[in-house]
Amino acid sequence: MFFIALQLFAATPIEGLLERIDKGASRKIMTETVRSDRDFFEITSKNGKPLIRGNNYVSIASGINWYLKYSVGVHLTWNSMHASLPATLPLVQGVERHTTDIKHRYYLNYCTLSYSMAFWDWKRWEQELDWMALHGINLCLDIVGTDVVWRNVLLKLGYTKDEANEFVAGPAFQAWWLMNNLEGWGGPNSDNWYQQRERLQKQIMKRMKELGINVCLPGYSGMVPYDAKQRLGLDVADPGKWNDYKRPAFLQPTSKRFAEIASIYYKEQQRLYGKADFYSMDPFHEGGNAGGVDLRKAGEAIMGAMKAVNPNAVWVVQAWGACPYPSMIKHLKNGDMLVLDLYSENRPQWGNSESTWYRKEGFNGHDWAFCMLLNFGGNVGMFGKLQHVVDEYYKARCSSFKSTMKGVGLTMEGIENNPVMYELVSELPWRDAKFSWKEWLHDYVEARYGNINNAKVHDAWLLLARSVYGAGAKIVEQGCHESVLCA
Repeated sequence: MFFIALQLFAATPIEGLLERIDKGASRKIMTETVRSDRDFFEITSKNGKPLIRGNNYVSIASGINWYLKYSVGVHLTWNSMHASLPATLPLVQGVERHTTDIKHRYYLNYCTLSYSMAFWDWKRWEQELDWMALHGINLCLDIVGTDVVWRNVLLKLGYTKDEANEFVAGPAFQAWWLMNNLEGWGGPNSDNWYQQRERLQKQIMKRMKELGINVCLPGYSGMVPYDAKQRLGLDVADPGKWNDYKRPAFLQPTSKRFAEIASIYYKEQQRLYGKADFYSMDPFHEGGNAGGVDLRKAGEAIMGAMKAVNPNAVWVVQAWGACPYPSMIKHLKNGDMLVLDLYSENRPQWGNSESTWYRKEGFNGHDWAFCMLLNFGGNVGMFGKLQHVVDEYYKARCSSFKSTMKGVGLTMEGIENNPVMYELVSELPWRDAKFSWKEWLHDYVEARYGNINNAKVHDAWLLLARSVYGAGAKIVEQGCHESVLCA
């Protein structure tokens, strides 16, 4: 019994991941960690078994996924994260090596966490964390348990539990609450809910740390309850309404209490979950009125509060519509911010002059990530631009903004459907040269259906590729529309 417990304790996170895919898989696939100043994975063989090498656990997991797809014909996706691997796995000839200089492979939109993930338990989160590692994700937005932080902060500021609950949104609406769009809607939450969220977040962060996935936590952006002026005597701006919802107030960056309240927030967050190296803040999201706010000082106050917690932390911000306002970010030090170009496949802002959301200066010298949004509203359906996404990615890679392109992101509003497009984008960082959708799709279909080489299946996918997955480059509407059957 002691020997078994010791074995379980000594198992690496990768061995645990393999065992969750298929019991006994960790004895069939060998892995090695090799130092490198650049992320890479190699697929080769040793002692009659496949061997996957990489410079960290996420790179190794990416190699395992690549090997399973393209050598074994096993596709691990939201539809199924489990497989029955053959007793003897095929061996590759020589060494297949893939490297990337894309530092950040980012995952999730605030909306995803409300549309698709609001009520997930640990079992479902564990599966998704495996999916992330296998798809090369090394930076993930995680808002779970932020409601606990905010409730405790408001209690420290003198609000009662019931009053705090009037500010904290209900489970399925916390994305829009944390983007400063509304407050309280869908609540109040039970004491048991807060206890569950705190426990779940600690499990999620523990596993992320084990796998080597960086967590991006919601930071402090100046948000305070709408009644904070009357209740706390704070100097606030009124950001107006969002789709007729009353927005939280914005604490003026010139207020002496900005740093104080930010400090209370970060200390409580740190007490519960520890520090992070990445914090997400999106003031004035989707039309928030910034009138009367010194935007330069707002950017400096938000950045300063974050740096007081962790001098090495990076501010992650979504490029969506007019945000982030150039006057808020252009005076900030380059290297301290990662801008998510949230809708790069349709309305890029990185500096592409052909875009309807064109920014001549890109993101003012800040690092940025090429992201695909694709899904809006958690709609279930088939839609995409296979070749256009590839073309736009390599266009960005060859542009005058290429030196600051440090990331690729999946920023969809809903998941668990339309996997082909996300599979494509997750592979882009590992592919050096531009390729055509036809050659890629052939291999995808073989992986998806198990190396069956069935002409009818390939013909069916060619029909899909030339129709729903071949949307024109100039089509910029919101992704797939909900199927009548799904609705």
